[in-house]
Amino acid sequence: MAEITVERRERIARTTTHDVALDCLAAGVAAALPERIVEERLSVDDGTVRVTAVDGGETEHDLGAYDTVRLVGAGKAAGGAGRAVADALGDRLDGGTVVTTDPDGGDGAARTDASRPFETLPGDHPLPSDRRVASTRRVIEVAESASTDDLVVAVITGGGSALLAAPADPLSVENLRTLTDELLASGASIDEINAVRKHCSAVKGGRLARIAAPATVVTLAVSDVVGDDLGVIASGPTAPDPSTYADALGVCERYDLDLPTAVREHLRAGVAGDRPETPTASEPAFDRTRTLVVGNGRTALDAAASAAADRGYDPTVLAAGVRGEAREAALTHVAIAEECGESGSPASPPCVLLSGGETTVTLGDDPGRGGPNTEFAASAGVALAEGDADPSARVVVASVDTDGVDGASGAAGGIVDATTFDGATTPNGSATLDTDAARDALDRHDIAPLLDEADALLRTGSTGTNVNDLRVLVVDGERAERE
Repeated sequence: MAEITVERRERIARTTTHDVALDCLAAGVAAALPERIVEERLSVDDGTVRVTAVDGGETEHDLGAYDTVRLVGAGKAAGGAGRAVADALGDRLDGGTVVTTDPDGGDGAARTDASRPFETLPGDHPLPSDRRVASTRRVIEVAESASTDDLVVAVITGGGSALLAAPADPLSVENLRTLTDELLASGASIDEINAVRKHCSAVKGGRLARIAAPATVVTLAVSDVVGDDLGVIASGPTAPDPSTYADALGVCERYDLDLPTAVREHLRAGVAGDRPETPTASEPAFDRTRTLVVGNGRTALDAAASAAADRGYDPTVLAAGVRGEAREAALTHVAIAEECGESGSPASPPCVLLSGGETTVTLGDDPGRGGPNTEFAASAGVALAEGDADPSARVVVASVDTDGVDGASGAAGGIVDATTFDGATTPNGSATLDTDAARDALDRHDIAPLLDEADALLRTGSTGTNVNDLRVLVVDGERAERE
């Protein structure tokens, strides 16, 4: 199994407290790798395939009852999940197609492994492209070829919403690209974004299940959605959709999106009943469809907590579903960490506070390099530098996107303490690392370069998974020993 490494760790982990934070992050992300999740949640015994969900639900299917077994999927973790499913099914897998950002070779080329009889096709993230549409149409072809006596195994993970990008007729790829740009910059929540995407897609919002019907469909979902709503994970291609064209148009109007004319007319036509709605739970396509969440943010949080305990720290999970603006959420987290140091509540040092979920950044004009996790870290660093807490009670705050790609930062996230913005000048004299500089960079949404200068930017490369953000706050009762 792959491990998670942080570039320049020897420079970044300058105290034992930093080192503990990095250990927790690495353990959390590694536990969410799709190969590990599928190995734990899917088994084949005496010809019966069994899938167990994180909530304890399960489904069983006799492979001998099906003429063919096909694999479809999409998402940042879909390549690894697909390979793990293929290894478990062995010669009972008859083919399929998976779309991912890194098709098993790192060079963006399509892959077909003779020992794993399915193709892995490239997709671009986050904006739609011609090759992504072509890859999505191959997934549709596989689903369309399934019959009543076939089993379709779907692996759906975070990023799948962007990667399954076939536009609904009569929209174009350029229409989707412009729409996606507007949505990502709006500050809308992921469920709001996906409500719009579903109604501009040929495959999202349960439409893939409709295409595969009347085959039996079993979906393994790795969730990057707060609350694990099956209709929101990857825009729910095999799940019923409770949202409507009216909901989608309402999101666009609420955030005053500058929509292409074709998109606005398409949504209005749907509201008027001139376009078929996405399928609801009552549609026959879902009579033989089962979707199970096999990994989520809790998977990462539990592993990070175990890593903290292994290092002698008392772990406390604050919340798995933190939402809101990253900069504001950071202030709340820092306040809780400081309270731990001052009063021993809600945990006594040495302790590790953990949270998951998905914070957002509402971008202004001409944003630079940054993302929710780098902004969370920088905001926390400013709060720690200017706080009233005893600086000897060291607090280190680290935040990453588990996919290794935090917005436009070029990194996974950041790690800070009260000394990150202490007024030092960079070695080449090009910048001053103080709280004023951090605030200015945050206002310009260009915080990644400053964190990089401070040896506080965390780079992991693409991890091959996505269960949203993971935040670690390490609180030591006394000044940490510098390494």
